Amino acid sequence: MDKRTESFLYSGGGLAAAFVVIVLANLVLGAPRARLDLTQGKLYTLSEGTRSVLGKLEAPVKIRLYFTQGAEVPLPIKAYGRRVEDMLAEFRQAGRGKVLVEKLDPEPDSEAEDSAALEGVEPQVVGGGDKFYLGASISYADQKIALPALALDREPLLEYDLTRAIARATTTAKPVVGVMSALPVFGMPPSQFTGGQPVEPQVFIGELRRDYTVKRVSLDAERIDDDVKVLVVIHPRGIGDKAQYAIDQFVLRGGKLIAFLDPNAYFDQMGQMGGMGGGGTPSSLDKLLKAWGLAFDSGKVVLDMRYLTGAGARTLPTLLSLNDSAFAPNDIATARLGSLLMPFAGVFTGKPAEGLSETVLMKTSSYSQLVDSFAATAQGEAAVKSFQPSNIEYPLAVRLTGKFKTAFPEGRPEDKAGKAASVKTVEAKADPGQLKESAADNAVVLVGDSDFINDGAAVQVQEIFGQRIVIPRNGNIAFAQALVDQFAGDPDLIKLRSRASAARPFIRIRDMEARAQQAYLGKIKDLEANLGQTQEKLTALQKGRGAGAGAILSAEQQSELENFRRKAAETRLALKEVRRELRSESEALQFWTKVVNIALIPVLVAIAGIAFGILRRRRTPSL
Repeated sequence: MDKRTESFLYSGGGLAAAFVVIVLANLVLGAPRARLDLTQGKLYTLSEGTRSVLGKLEAPVKIRLYFTQGAEVPLPIKAYGRRVEDMLAEFRQAGRGKVLVEKLDPEPDSEAEDSAALEGVEPQVVGGGDKFYLGASISYADQKIALPALALDREPLLEYDLTRAIARATTTAKPVVGVMSALPVFGMPPSQFTGGQPVEPQVFIGELRRDYTVKRVSLDAERIDDDVKVLVVIHPRGIGDKAQYAIDQFVLRGGKLIAFLDPNAYFDQMGQMGGMGGGGTPSSLDKLLKAWGLAFDSGKVVLDMRYLTGAGARTLPTLLSLNDSAFAPNDIATARLGSLLMPFAGVFTGKPAEGLSETVLMKTSSYSQLVDSFAATAQGEAAVKSFQPSNIEYPLAVRLTGKFKTAFPEGRPEDKAGKAASVKTVEAKADPGQLKESAADNAVVLVGDSDFINDGAAVQVQEIFGQRIVIPRNGNIAFAQALVDQFAGDPDLIKLRSRASAARPFIRIRDMEARAQQAYLGKIKDLEANLGQTQEKLTALQKGRGAGAGAILSAEQQSELENFRRKAAETRLALKEVRRELRSESEALQFWTKVVNIALIPVLVAIAGIAFGILRRRRTPSL
């Protein structure tokens, strides 16, 4: 065999072997579908809570994504829809065969559109009146949950919405939510205090009843029923030790607690009958808070000059209008709230007890101060004349997590009327099942206000053609609902985080635009100032000439006008120059950013390839 034939066989065999190796490598490496997420906000990494929920699936869950592919869909929605598809791909991979994803394009008058209507997925309308679909349906066995519309502004909560829907679909019965309150949150029958008319249940209670089985719990309950998964305590005015002991044991058994306390409950009808507010009564869970390492001064409300409401004589700095800067940015419960109105709230102080950790969900600004509750409704100058900033960001709402210990180590408390020691001992023996510590980690949420979920602060109720229409004023009800949703669902939902936005704005460009805009506004102010000065001078000159001067301008007036016109023209030219420089700088920065992102990697690869080829040629001996 000559060298040419031998070289051909070797080269052919090498190519065949390389082909086999490549095919086998694709088969082996393609199975796990590993991905490396290098995005700043970990956009393509599922939370630990999601993986836990998916890992507990006993049967396949099917997700049907309805996503219109037509030209009528706006480009931002199309891009968001592709990110939804990427998210579902992550769910499918993490589900290990237990998550099935089906994509449908609901064109007009198609079977997919009929299926979307049957499964509760609703069309969305763009500016021109065209309809499109972007929603999902999650089914598990006989259970089906609809996500009618996946809105772009809820993208940070997309993973949470999908995971919560899966967790709900896998639950056969509605969770039981207990509500304990000194307020008439369940409504009131007709009486002289209600003008002979019944009082409707509060909107918050109505919203809970849509998704959960709501059970009323007495304020003097000695035990919380075992079927209650979440206990919502709203302004527990006058609560006794026995009821606190019942809550204590409920938490140690693994029950979830959400407590809305208040140093000055404005809507407490005990203070002013008729439901118009003005009660100003305090409430607390003093025994429990002390055991958890926290304190809540029910005689103090917080005054905040940054989040005050009103202006001038109607300024009310104890009526807090909170915004995103007051909320925990990455927590599911506070994400996308927008605004929240909190009247006459209290704050939490202290350090969590050993074994507990604290997450601040809402806080005041450092430009705040604690004032006596009796001065809570002071307005205007009377409210701020003695203000001294504390330079402390006080927690308004906190979440405690970890292993809780009992607040009653000596056993069930005796009645406040006083009982003999022997009777107390009998009572302790009558409760042999008392828990001293929770067996596993648990969570409790404490909020320093109860007024914010009252209809008077949270919603606007209208009667239209005999129908009761509820319009949210703010994010108050949404916040309270989010807390219940987290606790009433799968425990792993608490571990979920709010995801970062996929949109990465040009921060430097925005800063440049802001600086240019500031300069632009400065030019406008200069122009307006020149105009005002010229008009003043013209008025003075006219007065100097007397009443018979008529409308004819003097030479001095004409010169002043020409001078103003010249300055105005120069200012307009300067404004054009500011805008031109802004456009040129921002366009240049955008251009080079695109060059770096699009062309840099291919160029580097090409350079590396050329360098490798040159180096290899130099090392290869010449024949």
